[in-house]
Amino acid sequence: MISPLIRKCADMRCSVFASRPFHFMAIRRLLVAMGFVFLAGCQNLTAAIAPSSSVGSNASTEQNWVQATGYAPISLQPGATVEQKQLNAMRVSKLRAYQELAGIVNGQYLYGTTTVESMILKDDQFKTAVAGVVRGARVVKSFPVQEDVYATILEVDLNQVDRAWVNMN
Repeated sequence: MISPLIRKCADMRCSVFASRPFHFMAIRRLLVAMGFVFLAGCQNLTAAIAPSSSVGSNASTEQNWVQATGYAPISLQPGATVEQKQLNAMRVSKLRAYQELAGIVNGQYLYGTTTVESMILKDDQFKTAVAGVVRGARVVKSFPVQEDVYATILEVDLNQVDRAWVNMN
């Protein structure tokens, strides 16, 4: 014999279980709909943060050129003839342009001293030094300036310099 209290509890459970599939289905549908909404929103956010491969490939191949110019006086170069002096000036102007590029790419070291005596400036000196490797530079133009100066313009893609640093390290 089943007591009336147990029967009442059993009936209550049955009524709860009978309504539960409806609640679970409604909640499940609501969660699935919310999931689609969130995923659709994430898709737009992802597209804004990480552009598609076609746009990204254009951005990575965009070149960031930096130019440097080196100058050298022709008449002050060693050489027996004017042609030798001009060739030496061409070499010096190219090396000076490389020095400028090394300063841009790798930075310059500056060292300075100032001497003050009796509140009067006696001596003020500074020295600079450049050291580094420049890979991938190309000569844009090499030409005489006026009558006694030779100039060389070099350029390098800073993106290529960055890739070289990554590959070396």
